[in-house]
Amino acid sequence: MNLSNVSVKSETPSSIVDWEKIRADFPILQLRIDGNPLIYLDNAASSQMPQQVIDRLVRYQTTQHANINRAVHYLSEVATHEYQQARYTLQHFINAQEDREIIFTSGTTDSINLVMHGYGRKFIKAGDEIILTTLEHHSNIVPWQMLANEKGATIRVVPINDKGELEIEAYEALFNENTRFVGLIHVSNALGTINPIKKMIDIAHRHGVPVLIDGAQAAPHIPIDVQSLDCDFYAFSAHKLCGPTGVGILYGKAALLESMQPFKGGGDMIASVTFEKTTYNTIPHKFEAGTPPIAAAIGFAAAIDYLMSIGIEQIAAYETTLLEYATRCLNQIPGVTILGTAAEKTAVLSFTIDGVHPHDVGTILNQDGVAVRTGHHCAQPIMQRFNVPATSRASFAFYNKKSEVDALAAGIKTVQKIFL
Repeated sequence: MNLSNVSVKSETPSSIVDWEKIRADFPILQLRIDGNPLIYLDNAASSQMPQQVIDRLVRYQTTQHANINRAVHYLSEVATHEYQQARYTLQHFINAQEDREIIFTSGTTDSINLVMHGYGRKFIKAGDEIILTTLEHHSNIVPWQMLANEKGATIRVVPINDKGELEIEAYEALFNENTRFVGLIHVSNALGTINPIKKMIDIAHRHGVPVLIDGAQAAPHIPIDVQSLDCDFYAFSAHKLCGPTGVGILYGKAALLESMQPFKGGGDMIASVTFEKTTYNTIPHKFEAGTPPIAAAIGFAAAIDYLMSIGIEQIAAYETTLLEYATRCLNQIPGVTILGTAAEKTAVLSFTIDGVHPHDVGTILNQDGVAVRTGHHCAQPIMQRFNVPATSRASFAFYNKKSEVDALAAGIKTVQKIFL
């Protein structure tokens, strides 16, 4: 696929980004909660959707909707074209070498499970070892535990230091002749830590070991170039990138995808079927059984176009200013402890308040319209490492602003007055 044919908007210089105007693109931010304006600080769980993406979804549903492939009528041909254009957009976004390396899935979790079933169940055997890290989301732990239990393999875990950073020397020491796979999160959803994945991929490849990257928290905030990273697999979801829920992608190197067995059986993933034998389709179709998430994929591409029109670098720079400001504000409040103080972070603040359970923190903040996440964030090994049951987490996006950070800090002080 010639990427010069793909229409993705160019990035806007940061000097002319009007963040207040961009904020106006998000209709949900006009909501009021118990009379208070919504302050949405749960972006690591799911970001909000701009009107441009909503409009694109409506246009598809009202003028282009049909099932794709095989049919020759107008609507099917249009929907098929738009779905394939979405694949090209995602290819461009992460600089994949070929469009067939982009597989549409239901999200990051589905993508990881696809690799576990398609690659792991075929190539990993008894006595093999899989390397994961303490920072992993449950979705990049549980599937590999299931595989290890089935095959008799062993999981080895990379520790973290008190800042929430991976211990790279310990990681390198885990490799031996039995190491067969590495699963690695790019950015921690619980702490915001940005891992040195290029270095870690290079280490794994020196040992001949493929690497899967969970990029769910990285793709919204960091430019991704899978060819430069040289990762073998990369997964992320649309709903963290201002897109719809229920859709994501798995990037995989073509040769690896071709060597894998299908995860799901059904329509479109086949070339021919008899009761004696089934011949599978080529990639990416081999891994897209049944009717795919057509509307969601088209909405995903619209969200990518929207983000690219702003510029991922510009978004990252602005969010860093919010993170730095919020870190200063919370550090000035006695009794508040920030977990995760890595030198390289995205805009996530996970914190505890002395003497107050995180669920109580979230409840009181919600009364002021401040939406944060509370709990273990599907990252219980991290909570165990820091010896806490849960944290409160504020996660920022480019449509947030400093006055919302001030409201968070004021809300925390209100929590302390109520409980302490």
